[in-house]
Amino acid sequence: LLVNMSMKYLKWSFLALLMLSVIIMTWYMTLPSHIVIEHTNSMYFYEYEPVYKQNFLFTLRERLKCKDTNPFLVILVSSQPTDIEARQAIRVTWGSKKSWGDRQVLILFLLGQGAEREDSLALSIEDESILYGDIIRQDFMDTYNNLTLKTIMAFRWVSEFCSNTKYVMKTDSDVFINAGNLLMFLQNVNSSDSFFTGYPLIDNFSYRGFYRKTYISYDEYPFKVYPPYCSGMGYILDGKLALKIYEMMSHIKPIKFEDVYVGICLNILNVNIHILEDTQLFFLYKINFNICKYRHLIAVHGVSSREMIRFWQDLLTDTS
Repeated sequence: LLVNMSMKYLKWSFLALLMLSVIIMTWYMTLPSHIVIEHTNSMYFYEYEPVYKQNFLFTLRERLKCKDTNPFLVILVSSQPTDIEARQAIRVTWGSKKSWGDRQVLILFLLGQGAEREDSLALSIEDESILYGDIIRQDFMDTYNNLTLKTIMAFRWVSEFCSNTKYVMKTDSDVFINAGNLLMFLQNVNSSDSFFTGYPLIDNFSYRGFYRKTYISYDEYPFKVYPPYCSGMGYILDGKLALKIYEMMSHIKPIKFEDVYVGICLNILNVNIHILEDTQLFFLYKINFNICKYRHLIAVHGVSSREMIRFWQDLLTDTS
């Protein structure tokens, strides 16, 4: 009996030591093997020659959209090829109105090349483009890690095909926009050629943990903190600034996060983000539908296609 108890004790001791060694090894492996640089220096990413100019081909480009008009605002919506339901929800809700008085608004969707076979889609991207005339696409693969390429495409399209727009907004297909409020805001804002605003993220830490979506390597970004930037859920900028940012993008090495990448460009251009006094205009996370709040806001993130349609209908029908 004594021998059995001793053996059992040794067995549990061995297992405990094994578990402890696994924990210690895991902890050791997560320790930074690189030197974390405390103070952010955006010039680290800058090259004097335009070596980072992207040469992906437009496979759908809507190049004549601004030929005979001077849009007040171009809204560029990041979307995946399979997101036809989200695109359709936008077309029939906040994206349905193309002019507000004499202010013209263009809404276009940003796509890369889909990984799935297009015959699995109810409507091919080419047919959707013919039907609605609102899709911009290049021949890079449409993946999460290529979102920065999609944003570079957006700025390139403005630069090459719509440089006469007064304002540009980049947003996502799961964002509900109160377009009337957005237009009213832009008509009343005291803007300049360097105007840039949205949901500000200041002193945001670069994440080195296990969650792959928000992780960034030390090789890609060696600094502890990101420069000031606005969330990619929806930022607005002056059309002339969009041209400067696109020119700068040829000199800046792309990183994983498109909104941080734009922040790096702004930092090098010495452009400060316009911080809004009203904190109830941009919502990074979805808020429950409230008629008063949704009448007041400009953009709210994380809204499904069905919610978008329901919220829009509720806004239209409520006359209180």
